[in-house]
Amino acid sequence: MLTRDYYFDLPGELIAQVPTDRRGEERLLVLDKKSGSYKDMMMKDFPSLIEPGSVMVVNNSRVRKARCYGESETGGTVEFLFLEENADHSWNAMVSKAKRQRVGRRYRFLDGEGALVEEAVIVAENEDGTRRVSFSHPLDEDFFTRCGHVPLPPYIKREDDFSDESRYQTVYASQSGSVASPTAGLHFTKELLDEVKGRGVEILPVTLHVGAGTFLPVRSEKVEDHHMHYERYTVSDETADAVNRAKAEGRPIVAVGTTSVRTLESATGEDGLVHPGWGRTNIFIYPGYRFRTVDRLLTNFHTPESTLLMLVSALAGREHIMAAYEHAIAQRYRFYSYGDAMFIR
Repeated sequence: MLTRDYYFDLPGELIAQVPTDRRGEERLLVLDKKSGSYKDMMMKDFPSLIEPGSVMVVNNSRVRKARCYGESETGGTVEFLFLEENADHSWNAMVSKAKRQRVGRRYRFLDGEGALVEEAVIVAENEDGTRRVSFSHPLDEDFFTRCGHVPLPPYIKREDDFSDESRYQTVYASQSGSVASPTAGLHFTKELLDEVKGRGVEILPVTLHVGAGTFLPVRSEKVEDHHMHYERYTVSDETADAVNRAKAEGRPIVAVGTTSVRTLESATGEDGLVHPGWGRTNIFIYPGYRFRTVDRLLTNFHTPESTLLMLVSALAGREHIMAAYEHAIAQRYRFYSYGDAMFIR
């Protein structure tokens, strides 16, 4: 299976740089995964598309303001994207001007008023090119609130602003830890969620903290040779029990976003049951994968040759997905994080 088979030409003007004026006003392309037929609708129509009795699973991870600027010993400014805390309270981070950021380099982190918040030193270079950064004190969320910026994806060609602090979060985000939003959930308002519940649908959370690897391109010629990044996830007893009960009764499992898919499929054991608890997953879902739990998927439109495009192709078939994307481009749908949505049913 070749990576180039998942290429498509996307006009740059279709990459959404800002969200819609109001959450929930996005367009929705509905794709029948069996026939490949599709229909243009709106996100407000979504509740009517879910069968009563379904279980809808959302990722409640909250985006941390993890992009911070440190002042180096020489007075230069270095960008850090803090990915994950280690057991010793150091952090793994992506850094700008990486070749210059060597072990032993020290940095000062200031707040918006210019006050010193923390000092740090690089203590190791990790195999993946990230740096291990040690602070004078363990970091808490106050550090990111004071020093951080919303880590917008690289294809959004602007600086973050105040509106991104709310619009780049889902309305149900509660567990801080992601460096990118689980963007399929950005389309929901509380009113839309209430409509879904009103149809007799259980809405249950999982947590998967999205890492920077979600933006990494597939560089291998063959899809099978690509290695996924690890991400942390948690499934509660309540969610596992409800999903397993629905599966046993033949009721559909609807995942909101590819992160919810990866969590549910990772937590599903050989016995076919979703097991509660926490873990780390690098599951790579591409055509040929047999889904064990997820039946339906609400998702955004993804980048060419990406693992996310391969995942949705595994669910609906590559030919169906590529035809639907061709239609979406012709109809001027908006792509990526702040773009429109697709419902695969």
